[in-house]
Amino acid sequence: MSQKDRLAAIRRAQVWKASDVASKDLKKGPGGAGAFAPNAVVTCAYRDRDMSGRTPKFTCELERGDEIKVKYGADNGEVYAEVAATRLLWALGFGADRVYPVRVACKGCSTDPHSQKDPTTDKVMFDPAAVERKMKGATMEVSADSGWAWPELDEVRTADGGAPQVQREALKLLAAFLQHGDNKPAQQRLLCVSDTDEEGGGECREPWMIVQDLGVTFGRANLLNRGETGSVNFEAWSETPVWTEAPSCIANLAPSQSGTLDNPHVSNAGRKFLGDLLMKLSDRQLRDLFETARFAERKTDNVRAATVDEWVGAFKKKRDEIVTRTCPA
Repeated sequence: MSQKDRLAAIRRAQVWKASDVASKDLKKGPGGAGAFAPNAVVTCAYRDRDMSGRTPKFTCELERGDEIKVKYGADNGEVYAEVAATRLLWALGFGADRVYPVRVACKGCSTDPHSQKDPTTDKVMFDPAAVERKMKGATMEVSADSGWAWPELDEVRTADGGAPQVQREALKLLAAFLQHGDNKPAQQRLLCVSDTDEEGGGECREPWMIVQDLGVTFGRANLLNRGETGSVNFEAWSETPVWTEAPSCIANLAPSQSGTLDNPHVSNAGRKFLGDLLMKLSDRQLRDLFETARFAERKTDNVRAATVDEWVGAFKKKRDEIVTRTCPA
């Protein structure tokens, strides 16, 4: 697509749709075609595909013919983080891919297919693993993996049918709440979730701006996007305040070398919008979120495993920081 068409789509883009937050089943997660139950065994065949990034992952083909992206490894924080972060966005009404916590039985995989790509005759079990299903829609981009930068949220025009400012601010604040530090443009996606409007010259009727990679979350944002600090690190996440020390509502999100969002400013309306959504989540839903994402299993030599109760407590404390804040006019 052209730069002109891309800008026109961004001006009409959505970021949020009202949903019944309190009724969302965070254990089962989003349904639909290709959904998997928690801890299901997914059997598939290894396919040698080029994959970006340094996180351990591989492509696997299911028997029914479709290919899935698999992230794996007990010491890979993204296996846990993406399940929880995408389900949180989905429950609150923001756009997100679907990520399922599973065990993958791969035919033809090596024991580490990310670094040892040659197919084998073995069948290897990857546990824990996470399988990604893309949000339905067609990617809209000028070049491969161009995505969108966070300042482009300010290009959305409510007068043209785009998302209101409070919704866009809430998304920025949610990114800071999660400590989504690896927020380079390729981690976001401009998506057409409807057919084009032929009468309108082939324009997308419903463009969306979504965050497509939330693997480095629930830790502390850092300059080099190091996963050990930034991805499911209880101490780092629980000790990082939501706000900067300034009296205004500036969310606390440290910059990264490749990122386009840091310390976003939020109005009182944007703060309240997200706070009201977060308050609709029950303790049971929060427990389901962290249990299903297997956060208690996340540990390395330098990252201690925290209990589900500890994660729920930290979530509620950070939520309270948003709900009780008063932003100056």
